[in-house]
Amino acid sequence: MMSRSILIAIALLATQTTALSQAAPPPTEAPSGFDTPTLVEHPGSKSVSNGITQPPGDTFARDQKVYETQHDVTTGLGPVFNGRSCAECHQNPVSGAASQFTELRVGHRDDNGNFVNPVVPIDDGAATIQGRSILNDRAVVPEAQEHIPASENIRALRAALNTLGDGFVEAIDDSTLLALAARQREASEGRIHGEAIEVPLFEAPGQTRIGRFGWKDQHGSLLSFIGDAYLNEMGVTNRLRPKDTTAIGKITKDPEDVPDELGLADIDHFAQFIRGTKVPPRDKVLAATASAIAGEHLFDSLGCGACHVASITTARAGTVINGGEFTVPEALGNKIIHPYSDFLLHDIQTGDGIVQVGPQDTANKLRTAPLWGLRMRPRFMHDLRSLTLQDAIERHGGEAEEVARRFRDLEKSQKEELITFLESL
Repeated sequence: MMSRSILIAIALLATQTTALSQAAPPPTEAPSGFDTPTLVEHPGSKSVSNGITQPPGDTFARDQKVYETQHDVTTGLGPVFNGRSCAECHQNPVSGAASQFTELRVGHRDDNGNFVNPVVPIDDGAATIQGRSILNDRAVVPEAQEHIPASENIRALRAALNTLGDGFVEAIDDSTLLALAARQREASEGRIHGEAIEVPLFEAPGQTRIGRFGWKDQHGSLLSFIGDAYLNEMGVTNRLRPKDTTAIGKITKDPEDVPDELGLADIDHFAQFIRGTKVPPRDKVLAATASAIAGEHLFDSLGCGACHVASITTARAGTVINGGEFTVPEALGNKIIHPYSDFLLHDIQTGDGIVQVGPQDTANKLRTAPLWGLRMRPRFMHDLRSLTLQDAIERHGGEAEEVARRFRDLEKSQKEELITFLESL
């Protein structure tokens, strides 16, 4: 017979285990769906969020309406810009998704081989725009139009990114991304070595976080990413980025994005919209086919999943992130997502030579492209230069050279199975 003390210990252990299980429920799948249709009349009226709680007086439909609002010079557009609304560059097949749009980045190296941002003359040389690598394709007046200076011999195109489900990406704990990087190095004996960089948070001066947004992981929070994009993509100044790049053609006062009657600025509505979106869904019919299932096994066996990580679990609800400025809500916390990305920087020999927030060794590194929603993209890779998935795979070199070689060695039928799997994402 067991002694009384052992029975008591077992009972206490059972009680503690029960308490722990009650305190930490198992993670659940994040909701998925292309559920933010872009409508001319009543924007957002048919949209469905992931269940996120809205600020007082706000609605998900209103957030989407602001996301889709087109600007002109009277509402702060420009003087230089790429698009007139967020949805103009993030729309396929619904608001918030990726698109065929690209942006232009340029620069040069100094005598020490370090990347340097360009100085771009405008207004026939009477003024310049500097301090950033982006060049805008459009301007509100001819005098503000940018052109690539001959001195800037580093030139690259970047695809507009999908933002659906990015609220879940924001809710990934830093430690999770650092663990992915460590696991890669160990499993590949250093051949694959994703880099996690600490980046500043605009909404929390002096605070940093592991970057996860943008092709260079230049932002660690959605609000930072959005505030920067509002200025650099549309030319709308805001509390996080309060100064325009030039005053030529400008007729509004800074900051142009001011709070509404709810106390929310546009960037707050943008963040709330993106945090409220569901993750891109798979084509369940295609995913269930024998070809796609076989392709998924090949994807894993070739080693693609080392960087294109299939499953990640977000931080628990209540976790304070972004330098204390945001708390992970129930809708985003403890959720399993399938981004097929590690959100780390890698050198696969397709780098663009641009350095943004990270150290100089990130010049030829890019964030692992998340593959969710891949079936909605007609062109691939960061520059959209790959017109087929096979070409995109075969462009992989550097850290991914061994994986690309294994793909090239596959039988034709196996390659077709792998492509079928990718087309189900």
